[in-house]
Amino acid sequence: MTNFSRGQKGKLVDLGLAAPFNVVLDIDSAGMVIDISCFGLDSADKLSDERYMVFYNQLASPANEIRMTLAGRGASFAVNLDALPASVAKLVFVAAIDGGGTMRKVGPSSLKLGDSVQFPWSGADFQDEKAVIVGEIYRKDGIWRFGAVGQGFNGGLSALLKHFGGTEAAPAAAPPAPANVPVPPAPQQQQQQQKTVSLSKVTLDKRGDKVSLDKRGGSKGFGRIHVNLNWNRGASAGKGIDLDLGCMYELADGRPGLVQALGNAWGDFDRPPYMRLAADDRTGRSAEGENLAINGDHFHDMKRALIFAFIYEGAPNWAATDGVVTINMPDQAPIEVRLDQGGNQMMCAIAMIENRGGSMQVTKLAEYFSQQGRESGHELMDRRFGFGLRWTTGSKN
Repeated sequence: MTNFSRGQKGKLVDLGLAAPFNVVLDIDSAGMVIDISCFGLDSADKLSDERYMVFYNQLASPANEIRMTLAGRGASFAVNLDALPASVAKLVFVAAIDGGGTMRKVGPSSLKLGDSVQFPWSGADFQDEKAVIVGEIYRKDGIWRFGAVGQGFNGGLSALLKHFGGTEAAPAAAPPAPANVPVPPAPQQQQQQQKTVSLSKVTLDKRGDKVSLDKRGGSKGFGRIHVNLNWNRGASAGKGIDLDLGCMYELADGRPGLVQALGNAWGDFDRPPYMRLAADDRTGRSAEGENLAINGDHFHDMKRALIFAFIYEGAPNWAATDGVVTINMPDQAPIEVRLDQGGNQMMCAIAMIENRGGSMQVTKLAEYFSQQGRESGHELMDRRFGFGLRWTTGSKN
């Protein structure tokens, strides 16, 4: 792998990157919340099409030319340059702090292009900046190239959006009762509204923090609810941690159950329990992490769902895993819960999703469990939250 230094540039074809490849940003955030984004800019370095800003609230461009996956310490972008429209001439990869802190606190970090190029960087290159333009892939004279930028930026993600010519959507306000039939916006106004970008997200920082969500647009449910668990692959002294995602649930009729890889209890999306666990990541090397799909159109059939994670293999060290759970659903801001506490326990109760009269309430739990005598962490967690399940020893294929 070729190491690039700050300011260095090169043609992708000379670097062996002619085919679709992944761009991976790995960041030692030093406990800060850092959002990673990709801006697809035109030849004037402007975001002329907001659909090509790929970030936590928009994980893919219109035709999946750029697809983002959130990871424990950063993010991965699957990039297909040949599929991009001619209007997109540059992809800019940025990191921006959400909340307190400055970029000088960031530890050893990197941007990688496939298995060919690595740009190492750290907070030692910065002072009080809130964001960094890490690198860019750009087209010049019809040839795609990579540039290691490493340029600090004083503002956060909102300021970067403005810098690149985008417009941030204002927070939605509760509409008053209409006195008259509303008049549709003029075409020009409608076009302007469509060009705004919503940077809204919900981060549950502390144990007990919660958020309530209502169904949108008169729909009967919440659509497809996507729960993703991701973490740092190198948290266990070179050996990958097998960190598993699972869910204890209780349906509206009182039936309890469990969805997890252990025991091959994968669940079902279209029939009870209306949730299905995807592939099991045994090492943490998958950029996609572990994923649970919940059928939000059957939310009325659910009472509660406890999202948890447990370490099946590897040394328990939750602080070092840099684990993060993200809950996404249509027409709602993403919900982020970080696993930044705990010690050497094997299990973590992460969040509780509850049906409160048709509204969804998500609460950060951040409670940790380990086996005590003959009672497993699963059993202790079940007893703590009162699901009443029966337990036997299981394993994974």
